[in-house]
Amino acid sequence: MPAMTSKQRFLTAMRGGTPDRVPVAPDTSNYIPAKRSKLPFWDIYFNGVTPLWKEYLKTIDYFGADYWVNSCWYSPLVYEDSPHITRTQKDHYDAALDAMVRDETLRTPDGELTGQTVCLRADPPTPVRKVMKDIARDWKAFRWTQRVMPTGINTVEWNEVRQECTKRNAAFGVSLGYPGFQQWLWAADGGIEALSYAAIDCPEILDEWYDLNLASGTRGVELILAGKPDYVLFGGSGTLTLSSPQLVMKYCIPPLKKWTKMCKDAGVPTLLHSCGKSRLLVDMLAEHTDLNMINPLEVPTMGDVDLAEVKRARGRQIGLMGNLHTVDVMLRGTPDLVRDKAKQAMRDAGIGGGFCLSTGDQCPRDTPDENLFALVQAAKEYGVYDQATGQLPRLM
Repeated sequence: MPAMTSKQRFLTAMRGGTPDRVPVAPDTSNYIPAKRSKLPFWDIYFNGVTPLWKEYLKTIDYFGADYWVNSCWYSPLVYEDSPHITRTQKDHYDAALDAMVRDETLRTPDGELTGQTVCLRADPPTPVRKVMKDIARDWKAFRWTQRVMPTGINTVEWNEVRQECTKRNAAFGVSLGYPGFQQWLWAADGGIEALSYAAIDCPEILDEWYDLNLASGTRGVELILAGKPDYVLFGGSGTLTLSSPQLVMKYCIPPLKKWTKMCKDAGVPTLLHSCGKSRLLVDMLAEHTDLNMINPLEVPTMGDVDLAEVKRARGRQIGLMGNLHTVDVMLRGTPDLVRDKAKQAMRDAGIGGGFCLSTGDQCPRDTPDENLFALVQAAKEYGVYDQATGQLPRLM
């Protein structure tokens, strides 16, 4: 079989098919590209000196992996202007932290909200004070921000990313978040603890939040599909780690059911990212949605997935992408260990296709280059398919 392009290989595996070889796309979406830029991280995340997606593509060029551009790039949706919301932000350098600090103020007809985010020199931004200090008290003001609907796509950015992907024969994907605790915690001080209390004390707020997100997200999917991407990623880091199965079924699965069907009807495959515990989530998605593939299927203790078991149980229904441990293997391991774990992952989940070799969530900033090279080389050397059988004879 002639060698496939990275785009062909990735999309074939996502759709459950058997490509020329196992695609390999380690999660190098943030820390490693930002580090390789040699810029303070705030110049990327705050100042826009260079877009993260561009540094990501350069990173994958360097390591020779398959491209997964929307791991670090969200859909450039354009939202309607709201006469009811005034946003201001101010950045300052904190010498004691060696960090840039961003203070944000939101003024609405129902009050003012403030938040603060810190970006260290060599780490991505972290919100340290979120805009809702008390969900019940601050919801009326925050609700104004959730009522703003997307009206279009930033075609300049969209076309620039697509052009760079096309140059590399890479799949052009975009991403969108979905409602649930994993998304809402970024707005609420107290995170999942505060949201858990709200689910009991004021569930009507979470229900309204969900309805607003569903409407906005559905319009977002419509706009995205009109732009004809190669695939769509739905991002929900920690979906089942940060919430109960009952709440995931209530807030996460219904929009994913709706949106993956919209994508399927448009002929666009879908991928979902949810780090942490995800074994039960695989069952939920296979049984209730039209999702094509899920990642990163993390191993204990970061997650709860046995790759061979989930391949046996669900491999015919949903594509799998994962799952080398990002600390014990990728950061602290040797190239030989990376190679051995990569070969085992391909034995466990690669037979018959529908698999992309990857890592758990976010390879750390200081992951040795030689370990990433070893992962990529393992896929190229041992992940070649026998097209007649779907087997991986070089692993025998």
